[in-house]
Amino acid sequence: MYNEHENIERKQLKVGVITVSDTRDYETDKGGKAVIKHLADINISVDKTHYSIVKDDQAEIRKVIQHLLHEKVDAIITTGGTGVAKRDVTIEVVKSVIDKEMEGFGEIFRFLSYTEDVGPRAILSRAICGTKDNTVIFSIPGSVGAVNLAMKKLITQQIHHIVHELTK
Repeated sequence: MYNEHENIERKQLKVGVITVSDTRDYETDKGGKAVIKHLADINISVDKTHYSIVKDDQAEIRKVIQHLLHEKVDAIITTGGTGVAKRDVTIEVVKSVIDKEMEGFGEIFRFLSYTEDVGPRAILSRAICGTKDNTVIFSIPGSVGAVNLAMKKLITQQIHHIVHELTK
């Protein structure tokens, strides 16, 4: 069956990657590096100026997201700060920035997490996706398993299509 969306021109995307963690640095950030690797697998390179590690602090997270939006990136992928601990504040920031939430992303991610990765612990994830103007923002957990799952099963499969929809 013909699917018109399979023929979308795959323009080179500008993507920002933000790791949110009080304990990681550029040497120990496995989650952010996994995001960058999965993007490279689909021929998307992340400019080193679009890769940041910030503390679990709402003001810091917001500042980096706003900077990337100002840089007109097509997509932002955050890792970390999506759980229920007091310091997990990434979702609050992203929700305050986005215009539209894509609820299906979080629902499907939690389903996949439940069936393929962490079982019932999937209920602890608050992963989210939404849009701000012409930019899509994905917020996923920081564990490498969760990053690999989200990137392989969802983000790399749909990032070009979502950006296409935002810019038509």
